[in-house]
Amino acid sequence: MSGATKIITGVKYGYLGAFFALLSGLFYPFIQGGTIDFVIMGIIVLFVGLAGAILVYKASTSDKKRGFYLGIGLGLMAISLFYIFQLTGRPLA
Repeated sequence: MSGATKIITGVKYGYLGAFFALLSGLFYPFIQGGTIDFVIMGIIVLFVGLAGAILVYKASTSDKKRGFYLGIGLGLMAISLFYIFQLTGRPLA
């Protein structure tokens, strides 16, 4: 990879991180005087779900490792859903 490609990749991931931070309520703890723990967990949930979605997409475009990508991708999305249930305090069943 060239230097320009690495910079562009870094900017893309930085943009995603900033977007996910805003999406998970970055300013809420500062306004309400709470902790930032839920924001950090929200960002983790979004990144795990994104990684799962990327792997499911990769399964649709791959010929050789389709089952592997699909299984891991759906597993990551299930983990993300589990994290959401844990954060909201709802029972799984």
